[in-house]
Amino acid sequence: MAQADVTEFIALGQNAASLRIADLLSKGIFGALLGLIVLTAIPYGTVEPWWKAVFACLVFALCIGAILEGLLTGGLSNSSDFAGRSLLLPLLTLAIFAFAQTISLGGAGDNPGNISPALWNTISADPFQTRFFVLQLLALILTLALLYRYASTERRVRSLIYVILAVAVASAIFGILRQTTQHKVGYVLPLLKPDLGYGQFGNKNHFAFLMEMALGLGLGLILGGGVKRDRAMIFFAALLPIWTALVLSNSRGGILAMLSQLVIAALLFTSIAPNSNGEVAQLRFFKLARSVALRLMLLIALVMGLLLGTLWVGGDRLVNTFEAARGELNPAAAGSRGGATRNEIWRATWRMFTAHPTLGVGFGGYWVAITAYHDASGSLTPQEAHSDYLELLSSGGLVGVALFGWFAVTLIRLTRRNLKSADRFGRAAVFGAVIGIAGVAVHSLVDFGLHLMANALVFIILIMIATAKIDSERGLN
Repeated sequence: MAQADVTEFIALGQNAASLRIADLLSKGIFGALLGLIVLTAIPYGTVEPWWKAVFACLVFALCIGAILEGLLTGGLSNSSDFAGRSLLLPLLTLAIFAFAQTISLGGAGDNPGNISPALWNTISADPFQTRFFVLQLLALILTLALLYRYASTERRVRSLIYVILAVAVASAIFGILRQTTQHKVGYVLPLLKPDLGYGQFGNKNHFAFLMEMALGLGLGLILGGGVKRDRAMIFFAALLPIWTALVLSNSRGGILAMLSQLVIAALLFTSIAPNSNGEVAQLRFFKLARSVALRLMLLIALVMGLLLGTLWVGGDRLVNTFEAARGELNPAAAGSRGGATRNEIWRATWRMFTAHPTLGVGFGGYWVAITAYHDASGSLTPQEAHSDYLELLSSGGLVGVALFGWFAVTLIRLTRRNLKSADRFGRAAVFGAVIGIAGVAVHSLVDFGLHLMANALVFIILIMIATAKIDSERGLN
């Protein structure tokens, strides 16, 4: 009998030790996810392939830790409450489809030059880049899965939001300082050139993506009542340099996305009306907000106020930038046959899609395939379509668009559910995430900011916040 008691005591001790180790792993993995936000933002937004590969390796290492933690707690077998599985499925299917684009179809056919038949007969124009795209996509999918598992409590969601805002504020201040004081190549980072890019990014439009996501997240959190009143001014103070840097970056797509975010915020404002007995004091305000006339007046005031402020801060430089857009988007404009304007690139991309409508030319293969459809002097070869939607259409064809539609419908369905949450912070966080996602959706019409891992990572976090069931009590601290 005594021996049985000793055995039971040892077993309990081993179980307690396993739980302590699992708890340390959980906290360590979440801390590493926070660190990834900072790490990816520093080296030019993680644009170089080797930095992207480092990011993927770090994510895979975190997955090993997650597997160990799951084995210690038995969490791997309990996936019934995994809210993100319906959103991960279309992304995994897209990764499988992209990999299928790199498989040889057999037969040499009309093989120009000495190109390997196995290479020439793939769907992808550049199977190596397509496989690298699959690697990056898998890393982001696994990151999203890790976020669902380790960051779906209120405390941890707050930490994610604070880190994103802190990185955005630091990037904004760095960008403003660089704009006003840089006079030679190298400004903290050695490859930064004067009057090229903004902040730590080599492209001002890529910088604008990060700013609009952070701006939408913070604004939604404030408007939704996700922060206490005495802290609201601190959040507004944090958003001020973000907005200022976004305007000064002179990104036309960023400005349009920011204005669109205001419109969407005004239209969705009543979606976050309180529905719990503990928030009765706010019901009168939200009933007033449901007035169509008041919402229209609020919308006009917000847009006009922001427009005037943007023009005042941006000045003549911003006005000249928008003036230049008329010539760039004018299909009748005569040029030097450089083929560098968005209008020329978009027309070439559409021609490429019509030639490969079903399966596309392969994700990552755009820069190779476009040369056959880009009617220009040859002095410039587009590396991207300057529209994520057009690039998706040309790279994945109708199959890729269908998979994206599956993902978008699932995202909207989960987001609508969470906007009706009884938890005030949960609603506010989802509201902010939706505004940030909306800014990216608008800006992606004319740019390709999600090609940078820093922006893609923050976007993935916004998706998690918008779709996860945020638990205010579960003990993953």
